[in-house]
Amino acid sequence: MTDDINNYDNSNDEENFVSKSQLKREMEELQKLGKRLIDLNDTHRKTFSLPEDLEEAILEHKRITKNEAKRRQMQYIGKLMRKADHESIQEKFDAIEATQSKLKKSHFMVEEWRDKLITGDQAHVTQFLAEYPSVDRQTFRQLARNAVKEQEKNKEMEKKSQTNKMKSAATRKLFQFIRDNILTNI
Repeated sequence: MTDDINNYDNSNDEENFVSKSQLKREMEELQKLGKRLIDLNDTHRKTFSLPEDLEEAILEHKRITKNEAKRRQMQYIGKLMRKADHESIQEKFDAIEATQSKLKKSHFMVEEWRDKLITGDQAHVTQFLAEYPSVDRQTFRQLARNAVKEQEKNKEMEKKSQTNKMKSAATRKLFQFIRDNILTNI
C-alpha cells in the first residue's frame, strides 16, 4: 500500500495546476476583450455572432451609468467570455486590426505619391504609370498637371500672404484618383 502512494505520479496534477494569479490575469484579459466588444458599434458587434447572454450583458453595460455597477458588469462580461469562443473573437479583432493597418499603410502610400507628383517632376509621373499601368493615363496626367499648377499658384499666394495653407481642389482630386487606383490594385 505504501508503495502505491510512493509510486503515485504527480505530474498530471502539476500540469493541470493554475495559480490564482494566472487565473486573475486570464480573467483580466477576457475583460479587456469584452471591453473591446463594448466599444464596438452595434452593427460591427453583430458580425461577431456572440452568445445571446453576452450580447445582453454588453447592452446592459452600455445602459449602466454608475462606476461601481459598470465594474461589476464588466466582471460579469469577463465571466461570460470564458464560456464564449473567445479565441475566435480575438482572431476576428486581429483580422480587423490587420485590415486597418493595411488601409493606414495604403493611405500613407497615397499621400507619398501625391506629394511626389505635385513637385512637377515628370520622373514621378512615369514611375507611377509604370507601377500602375491600368490607370487612365490621360486623366492621371491632367490631374497631375492641374495639381502642379495650383501648387505653384498657391506658393505665389503664400509669398504675398501667409493665410492660404490649405490643399487645393486639384490636389484633393489627384489624391482621390491615386487612392482609388492604388486601393483597387492592392
